[in-house]
Amino acid sequence: MAWRMPLALLAGAALFAAAAYQAEIDAWRRAREAELRKDGSWLTVAGLFWLRDGPNRFGKDPSNDIVLPDGPARAGVFELRNGRVTVTMDAHTRQLAPDSADMATVGRLSLFVIHRGPKYGIRLKDPASQLRRDFHGLDYFPAREEYHVTARFVAEPRKIPIANVLGQTEPMASPGYVVFRLHGQELRLYPVFEEPNPRSLFLIFRDQTSGRETYGAGRFLDADLPRDNQVVVDFNKAYNPPCAFTPYATCPLPPQENRLPVRIEAGEKTYAR
Repeated sequence: MAWRMPLALLAGAALFAAAAYQAEIDAWRRAREAELRKDGSWLTVAGLFWLRDGPNRFGKDPSNDIVLPDGPARAGVFELRNGRVTVTMDAHTRQLAPDSADMATVGRLSLFVIHRGPKYGIRLKDPASQLRRDFHGLDYFPAREEYHVTARFVAEPRKIPIANVLGQTEPMASPGYVVFRLHGQELRLYPVFEEPNPRSLFLIFRDQTSGRETYGAGRFLDADLPRDNQVVVDFNKAYNPPCAFTPYATCPLPPQENRLPVRIEAGEKTYAR
């Protein structure tokens, strides 16, 4: 009978580990949904207006170049000159840095400058957006530990061309690739860095569920930086890009290298607006 005790302890430890992992995934999902529901999230992105050179008038009146859902009839002017965007409101002019926290505020609205290739635009965030009001939560595949894999990291720094939904392509820095086995196949993914001095790896991938159970353009996944030439890739934490929630995002698309020939039945499913 003595041999039964270690087996019971092992079984108990396995059950505890499985319950702890499920609790981790549940917490991650709650945090993910809370992030989408909060002020300033992608669900509040309610407009994108590309600027033309020179003045671009904005306000609630339909005669403006940029028509807003709140604020005065004529709120001000954005001016694009030689790759520099300024905003004039109440007789005061200041520059707005693209892709930063700089913004112009009109009523309940926040207006930011974005820069994509040769184009400059104004991204509108509205805390009362229809997308935010209609948000009904996320749907997931059941969490399965087989999709929590430890991959081997192979250092191979290079630039990878990453296209976006606008049809533009930009080279992004990749530190190498990760190799792992799933469904009896050896697979690899190339992460990229979103910014200098990154704290994580950013994976943009597509698989055989894309366009069926999951978002057609692919999904995103974050992973910690390599340690001892290993990277944990947890597909149970795969999530939809912003373009799944708003038509006013400019999402990157998976490179050819990251189009997997298998079904990844893990993570976030398609969001039906």
